[in-house]
Amino acid sequence: MQITITARHFELTKAIRDYVETTCLKLNKYFDHIITVHVTLALENSRNICEVSLHAGKFNLQSQAEEMDMYLSIDTALDKMEAQIKRLKDRVTDHQKRALKDQFDNFSRASDITVNRENHMRRTVKTKRVPTEAMDVNEAIVRMEDAKEDFFIFRNVESDRINVLVKKDNESFKLFEP
Repeated sequence: MQITITARHFELTKAIRDYVETTCLKLNKYFDHIITVHVTLALENSRNICEVSLHAGKFNLQSQAEEMDMYLSIDTALDKMEAQIKRLKDRVTDHQKRALKDQFDNFSRASDITVNRENHMRRTVKTKRVPTEAMDVNEAIVRMEDAKEDFFIFRNVESDRINVLVKKDNESFKLFEP
């Protein structure tokens, strides 16, 4: 991420520059595809104005704040930007999940597999594709109990891998992590 800082009508100090850079780097934890951040700081008639422009992939976001203190205006503008980034990320991930669910909604098939060629013994294997959702183990337990299934397949948020949760009895579960 490239951070550009512009100061208007005042001298940009090293402390303000460092503060802007460290707070802008915190935006990376919400959305890691940020390309450039341009921060414009202005002092007009004892008003401190902070404008933030962010370029991330095909998205351009802007926020502005006006306060009596420069640090406070930076915080307010970056808080607004953080809220926009969260909404953008939710919109992008929801769109991708919806597309996956629509694609695999009722997808299943049956295949005949020959087990023994001499006896011409065959077995049928039914295949069903299941779109996985990102969640933690506790959330998966709740969803599995709501669905009243004996197993639940999900993407673990902590490890970012596909996990299978199996119900052993009413109080115990088994978690498979490949």
